[in-house]
Amino acid sequence: MLLSLEPRGYESRPMLWLSPLLAALLTLISGALLFVALGHPPLETLRVLLIDPVSDLYGVSELLVKALPILLCALGLAVVYNARIWNIGAEGQLLIGALAGSALAVNIIDWDSRWALPLTLAAGTLGGAAWAGLCAWLRTQFNANEILTSIMLNYIALNLLLFAVHGPLKDPEGFNFPESAMFGDATRLPQLFEDLRVHGGFYFALLALVVIWVLLHRSFLGFQIKVLGLDKRAAGFVGFREKRLVWIALLISGALAGLAGVAEVTGPIGQLVPQVSPGYGYAAITVAFLGRLNPIGILFASLLMALLYLGGENAQMAANLPQSITQLFQGMVLFFLLACDVLILYRPRLKGWSRKPHTSALEPEPAA
Repeated sequence: MLLSLEPRGYESRPMLWLSPLLAALLTLISGALLFVALGHPPLETLRVLLIDPVSDLYGVSELLVKALPILLCALGLAVVYNARIWNIGAEGQLLIGALAGSALAVNIIDWDSRWALPLTLAAGTLGGAAWAGLCAWLRTQFNANEILTSIMLNYIALNLLLFAVHGPLKDPEGFNFPESAMFGDATRLPQLFEDLRVHGGFYFALLALVVIWVLLHRSFLGFQIKVLGLDKRAAGFVGFREKRLVWIALLISGALAGLAGVAEVTGPIGQLVPQVSPGYGYAAITVAFLGRLNPIGILFASLLMALLYLGGENAQMAANLPQSITQLFQGMVLFFLLACDVLILYRPRLKGWSRKPHTSALEPEPAA
């Protein structure tokens, strides 16, 4: 090979932030080549995928609707990932949040109280936190790997939701469709603008963005979480209790995912359906790393991921592309991000050239 990788000995700060941009560029190039192979004009198809969905005000509002659950889940994942707690269960926590909130909402359809919506949101948030709490309990009590337990709990959560919409929460007047009854007005998040689907969950996402930024960058608890992620032994030496921090981080992550789920069913959907999430919790994992576990970076990464969801739907209708195009682009983004992240710790070098000590000049290596 003409290129080799040389250890830097330190993290490259420029590459830390340039890596996601490079990954996005490589994804665009690979996508264009894929469209050529499929017989579609690349530039026109990329326009259909990435520009047309947000070419008007309604499209921008739909982008925000898609981005809100992804942003909430990814902010929660930023907390646990900073502690090197690998929660892969945001999808399951989102589904349990939607299920818990719906279980309450369908039983208070006739309520006209102002407390109906807060109670529904609280039920969903606590449901997501409790589901993440199972991972925390298994790790702290039995040293179970949270990657495995959180993934398995995703499937249990999905089957619980399917059981609910086919059984106890099924609408008796729903013509045998697997869905709950429509929620009452008192348990629905208000729309922010007439004729647009952006709902009150927008404020929750903004609040979560500020709170998580303050937590990670301006609080002692956030400092403890980061120290735990950097060195568990060092955290123990200075008196930071690992089990306590594991519980706190996972509960925060699960609560935000649960809030995302209940905001979906009380917002744009208005009832519990099996398709409450097209994979927002899994997409949030890519978003968290694409945003460098920084709340501001996660905000922009969430908008990009939401655009891929919208663009995939638009490309199916306008360009007759398969439904899997969205997952394909998400996978390419993650693949290229991981590949480009190598440049943070390693620098590419042409074989036969090396950097002279204490100088920046490049000279040929002496013959062996």
